[in-house]
Amino acid sequence: MIRIALVGEIGSGKTFVSKCFSYPVFNADDEVNKIYKNNKKCFRKLKKKFPKNIRKFPIQKSELKKIINKKNIKILSRIIHPYVRNGLNKFLIKNRKKKYVVLDIPLLIENKLNLRSDILIFIKTSKKMINRRLKKRGNYNEKIMKIIKSEQLNKNQKRKFCNFVIENDHGKNNIIKQIKNIKKSFND
Repeated sequence: MIRIALVGEIGSGKTFVSKCFSYPVFNADDEVNKIYKNNKKCFRKLKKKFPKNIRKFPIQKSELKKIINKKNIKILSRIIHPYVRNGLNKFLIKNRKKKYVVLDIPLLIENKLNLRSDILIFIKTSKKMINRRLKKRGNYNEKIMKIIKSEQLNKNQKRKFCNFVIENDHGKNNIIKQIKNIKKSFND
């Protein structure tokens, strides 16, 4: 199995691009949402750490937003990331016979989840487009975005790890064309 991992800034369109590959996709954000809705063990750990904020199951993102700061985001990560890794492992086992899978994991490099054999693709998007996309999200909060970005490598550091770049400012047809060119290089 060849793992294609997408990296880029928050709001760069990694999830959109991942769907354009037509391979099985592991989306870490979706996995976190499943954990919040279904994992009582994670809930108990978060409730123990943040008893004033985490009140009921399933975990509400609105409750988590109230506690996000530099210190607490690290605590949240230490609690939640093992469950995400478990979900990733299950996905990889389930899809082990597939030729390709796509990994949409925002902190892939930062959490050392990438393998030397992974094909890393940087999703390049203009600052203007990223800001437009982030503001369209119903849950946009500039303070939280700054904290999340502070946990990530900057785009130039991420790009150094990558084998390819996909420019994501010009629509779906352009992305599909870029993906076709990248796929051709897999087969060479």
